[in-house]
Amino acid sequence: MARKVGRRGGNIVTIHDVARHVGVSPMTVSRVINGEKNVREETRAKVLASVEALNYSPNLAARSLATQDAARVGLLYSNPSVAFLSEFLLGILGESSQAGTQLLIESCDGPEGAAAALEKLKNNGCDGVILSPPLSDSTRVAKTLQDMNLPFVGVAAARPATDICAVSIDDHKAAFAMTRRLIELGHRDIGFIKGHPNAYASQLRFDGFLSAMAKAGLTAEPHLIAQGYFTYRSGFDAAERILSHKQRPTAIFASNDDMAAGAVATAHRMGLDVPDQLTIVGFDDTAMASSVWPELTTVRQPIADMAAASVRLLLEQIRSRRLGREFEPVREVRDFALIERQSSTFTSSGGAISDS
Repeated sequence: MARKVGRRGGNIVTIHDVARHVGVSPMTVSRVINGEKNVREETRAKVLASVEALNYSPNLAARSLATQDAARVGLLYSNPSVAFLSEFLLGILGESSQAGTQLLIESCDGPEGAAAALEKLKNNGCDGVILSPPLSDSTRVAKTLQDMNLPFVGVAAARPATDICAVSIDDHKAAFAMTRRLIELGHRDIGFIKGHPNAYASQLRFDGFLSAMAKAGLTAEPHLIAQGYFTYRSGFDAAERILSHKQRPTAIFASNDDMAAGAVATAHRMGLDVPDQLTIVGFDDTAMASSVWPELTTVRQPIADMAAASVRLLLEQIRSRRLGREFEPVREVRDFALIERQSSTFTSSGGAISDS
């Protein structure tokens, strides 16, 4: 049943009311409202019809928060990739500015140091927290926030609990797709640089690589696999270990762009041409991917878009709490894309693969 919007009665329609009315997720409604293209036209029409029927105002959440105390959104990060954080902050700052929220930023030294930083955010009047990886996957951090009774959203969370809000991509599927593309280019001896072991996404990306190799009947040789830590230097060192072996790979897949850029530098130092003698690909599609030469082929993870979505989700939680309403946790899985640039090419060492 349609409900009138009225401040006097406090009966304000939310994005969740629209979602329930249509039978879709709140993030699908958000995509329609923000004019995103990855929504079926039939669904888009239903959402727009519901928006009109319920008299829902997309900017009402921000306005209603502004008429009370302005919302204070906390951002907690512990991520070694400057390139990732830059994209992340772009999304957070843009959406926070549009919504008229105050942004409080704190860093910590991994999940172990999160409690003190979260206490500081709460003491500064923070109404809710956005977590960047690897904190977004930490059950310890989630438990601390729940004990503090603070709503939160995890961004790029590879294994979020069912009772929390999160925005991410399918890391396993993305790594599988990139590895398969390398195999399609004829590569059979493929090196892999793992991400930081404190991030669950690192394991998912490695598993995706292994799955694609196994499906193609290929072996992931131990000497072609090295540990990295999502930093440029760790990628440089990991690539050096892989390329120092007498049986060199024809391609290296690094778990993020920072490490892929480090691998490119190592290849240059060793006199290897990229991509003619060595294909190198990354993950994330941060500014780093187009700042090195050759520019990196990589997996595009919509970092800024996910960060912006986390702000909207957090504001919905905060607003629901102020109105005394239940809030159903949302898990949004965003699309990824393979972006091919100059760091990858065909090799004559292999052929086509089957779909079996």
